[in-house]
Amino acid sequence: MNWPNPLPTIDTVAPGTPGHFLYNTGNGQFRLVGANAQATCVVTYTAAAALGSRRLARTVLSTDDPEIAAAGRALGLDVPFMRPSGLAGDDTPMLPVLVHAIEEMSRAGFVPDAVVLLQPTSPLRTSAHVDAALSLLDSSGADSVVSVVEVPHQFSPVSVMALEDGRLRPFLPGPVLTRRQDKPRTFARNGPAVLAVRVATLTRGSLYGDDCRALLMDADVSVDIDGPADFDYAEFLLSRAGQSAPAPSAAPVREP
Repeated sequence: MNWPNPLPTIDTVAPGTPGHFLYNTGNGQFRLVGANAQATCVVTYTAAAALGSRRLARTVLSTDDPEIAAAGRALGLDVPFMRPSGLAGDDTPMLPVLVHAIEEMSRAGFVPDAVVLLQPTSPLRTSAHVDAALSLLDSSGADSVVSVVEVPHQFSPVSVMALEDGRLRPFLPGPVLTRRQDKPRTFARNGPAVLAVRVATLTRGSLYGDDCRALLMDADVSVDIDGPADFDYAEFLLSRAGQSAPAPSAAPVREP
């Protein structure tokens, strides 16, 4: 596959999923499958999103697993360091992982202005989403840009119910809204599939900062793989699109 030449502006870090092993599923695709078979993901599409970006200076894979590192190199990713095992647990927060990657790159003489986090559990995000996030980060001057998906109206906070002694109660106070047209638009991070964040924000100890902007992605490219059913759904969407990710339609969220 031919990739556009990346432009020297901003770095990216695509972490390998901790505690998972890699195997080839054919057709150039790879799965990462947890020891408990709970999480699966396609890393080939994340590599394609990173390498196909026209805005990224480097594509860096952060992992503690030599097999994942070797697979990343085969896909064209840069693996200049290995992640310490202390930062590779299932409960490891993302902030110290990104800070470690920045520190390692700084020791090698590369100091980016920002990083783009691409988690392999979001295989349907594309290079166009990455570039859209970076464009919004540049134009807005924000601390970060994170991808979101619109919450279906039936799961809106005004629709959510609490169960108390077997009885359903509105989770939020106020009038009960039943018509979709009356409910406010709400959004949720979709993994996130893309997080573009300034290094200065990370070094201040924050993943998103005070000024976080939203990059709206369609639901059919917002699949966040958390188990075998999610992986099957992602494969269905890819198959429907002819073995390639659906065309992106990323755009900043506009206030209603």
